[in-house]
Amino acid sequence: MQVQINTDKNIDGNERLVSFYTSEIERELAHFDDKITRVEVHFKDENSDKISKNDKTCVFEVRIAKKEPLVVTEQADTVEKAFSGAVGKMKRLLKSTYEKMQQY
Repeated sequence: MQVQINTDKNIDGNERLVSFYTSEIERELAHFDDKITRVEVHFKDENSDKISKNDKTCVFEVRIAKKEPLVVTEQADTVEKAFSGAVGKMKRLLKSTYEKMQQY
């Protein structure tokens, strides 16, 4: 599974951030590892330095071999909460997608 982390200009995409979220993705999606070819995560801060509710966005895209990409989005007041929410949504989506694939 290839993992790519992207940030906008308002979020520092340093090596520590990339390393942490890459390991979290690998751990959280380990059950689906043999089916996933690529994971892309995009972090955005909608309001830059201004403080507002739910201004951090995490877009989580998973590519499965020979299938259309699966995409979920989560907004929260911190990058960590947005990531956590997006991972939870993606795990539920992957589970239901694989259950449907097994029926055919």
